[in-house]
Amino acid sequence: MIGEIGGDLEIQAAKLIKEKIAPIRDIYGTGRTNRVQNANPLYSELSVGGTGKSPMIEYLIRLLKNDYQVAVLSRGYKRKSKGFQIATNKTTVEDIGDEPMQFYKKFNDLIVAVDAKRVNGIQQLKNLKNPPEVILLDDAFQHRKVQGGFNILLTPHYNLYVNDSMLPTGDLRENIEGAKRAQIIMVTKCPDKLDETEQFNITKKLNIELTQTAYFTKIGYDSFIYGKENKIKIEDLKEYEIILVTGIAKTEPLTSFLSDKNINFKHLKYKDHYNFTNKDLDKIQQSFSQLKAEKRLILTTEKDYVRTFDKNNGNVYYLPIETQFLTPNSVEEDSFKIKIKKYVEQSTRNS
Repeated sequence: MIGEIGGDLEIQAAKLIKEKIAPIRDIYGTGRTNRVQNANPLYSELSVGGTGKSPMIEYLIRLLKNDYQVAVLSRGYKRKSKGFQIATNKTTVEDIGDEPMQFYKKFNDLIVAVDAKRVNGIQQLKNLKNPPEVILLDDAFQHRKVQGGFNILLTPHYNLYVNDSMLPTGDLRENIEGAKRAQIIMVTKCPDKLDETEQFNITKKLNIELTQTAYFTKIGYDSFIYGKENKIKIEDLKEYEIILVTGIAKTEPLTSFLSDKNINFKHLKYKDHYNFTNKDLDKIQQSFSQLKAEKRLILTTEKDYVRTFDKNNGNVYYLPIETQFLTPNSVEEDSFKIKIKKYVEQSTRNS
């Protein structure tokens, strides 16, 4: 009985959210928005996480960084600082958050900034002595005061937004009608073998409009894991006893990848963006100490490594991931690159 009552209350709450939020968004839609003079592709998700946003950001950075001065503007989720912050060589993960820190460490000459108030963050970037030519707006789809020049919406194959519902009964932060604001719908985390018929059926299910294009991508895993001083081939991990530590939204793709490689591991699973305490780290170390094999290690995600294990001893390794189109260097991938580069070229020319 308690479960039935709770479920009914959640359904009523979801209806209330839908009824109350939609009119507010309509007001923002008719009010003043802020369009950056520079190109500002915006990539986001309707759901609360686990769509593969970080590797998609990195894909866009790699695509544009050789031709343009690129900046990433993020909220800086769970950082301990306030207001606008721009990454420097003295910046810590507490200052800007784990994902922005990962981008900053990974890409030379990338401007990384955080600000919960995106309008202010954009203005601060524009006021720099050498302002960026392209601003990638991280997770700003629901920030209606900011009008993204080009919107990329991510939805994972295993939980398409059309199959989801709004919080609190589901993971959506707004009604699925919001998907119409995107120029590109990116279906992420697809299985390797997703044939054209299945892709067509998904596109039809998503009700893609004539002004939109759907693309299909998967998570690609590196051939090595990386530690403080060395790297190990994935194929050699079958010889190791492993403690897998994760603080990400969706762990199933990673655990499936390792299992498919016949890699044995004990999984210590924490919440997304989890701030590991000393007690947690002691537990992890204790679990590691209990491993009997001579070859043993702690494996984590790149985001968790940056956030927690960057200053570790040599026992902790991370596995990098990247966004890959189902058929790399295909007509579809070329089409995506052309769309992005064409928009950026036109926007920077007009700025």
